[in-house]
Amino acid sequence: MPSASARRDTAARPAGHRKSPPRPDFRALREALPASERAVVADYERHLSLERGLSPHTVRAYVGDVVSLLAFLTAAEEDGPARALAELNVGHLRAWLAGQRGGGAGRTTLARRAAAARTFTAWAHRQGVLKADPGGRLAAPRAHRTLPGVLRAEQAGQLMQAAAAGAEQRDPVALRDRAVVELLYATGIRVSELCGLDVGAVDFERRVVSVIGKGDKERTVPFGVPAADALTAWLDAGRPELLGAKSGQALFLGVRGNRLDPRAARRVVHEAVAAVPGALDMGPHGLRHSAATHLLEGGADLRSVQELLGHATLATTQLYTHVTVDRLKAIHDRAHPRA
Repeated sequence: MPSASARRDTAARPAGHRKSPPRPDFRALREALPASERAVVADYERHLSLERGLSPHTVRAYVGDVVSLLAFLTAAEEDGPARALAELNVGHLRAWLAGQRGGGAGRTTLARRAAAARTFTAWAHRQGVLKADPGGRLAAPRAHRTLPGVLRAEQAGQLMQAAAAGAEQRDPVALRDRAVVELLYATGIRVSELCGLDVGAVDFERRVVSVIGKGDKERTVPFGVPAADALTAWLDAGRPELLGAKSGQALFLGVRGNRLDPRAARRVVHEAVAAVPGALDMGPHGLRHSAATHLLEGGADLRSVQELLGHATLATTQLYTHVTVDRLKAIHDRAHPRA
């Protein structure tokens, strides 16, 4: 019978975690498309993956939006789906987005789907699938660029203490969980980047990890002594216990010996954060935001944080300055006699 810590990999999310609405079955929608449209989707998927080098998660999201659009056109046009694709215009795109909004999609989701549609129509026009590019005329609501709540520095310390206490019995899954939360907070890397790490990516002598980020771009991210200690304990006493035929060189493993799945890593973080009194419920992305915020509050410059996080533009990193300014204002309001 597996240990309690091992069962966490297959347990449900915490009771307080809000479930997302059921997603459409994009595989069924894709298979229901006519052969000509399925061929276009397959060509577009290869373009995103091989030519643009996007991550599998991003490719799935873009392709899912295109399948949704083409399924909408199939249902909307009486003359057949082939003609619908060939005659795609901005009116169709707007009607598709309006339907998404009617289904409860928020501004951020609509902005992402509009961007996906524009990317597709531009590619389809270059390939001769469309005579013109209707996406160039498509406008969508700007996404609200807000950040979720972050841990306070002392809460982050409590989180790491709780993870370390859980690993004191040297249970392999507990050792892994401690290394996961330590490395996520120490580096601010994405959960997909963490799960994609191999053992050889960690340089203990320099205390850096080589990360493959979005667009297959590699960057080197440092980590501190606590993360190094947690990784050493995991590699020495935890990983050998979970090692299996399918482990390969994966740094982090699931209970069956496969490479750790991002969903399992998210559960690890949710459960670890739940042990911190007063902390907001958050996953790996919340730890990433917390790491960036604490770096800036500690005096790191924006360019350095951009490099560490692997942001393509400085504008994304600048969002974190709003968090630190809001905190400063709150402290000023509480502490200054003439606030």
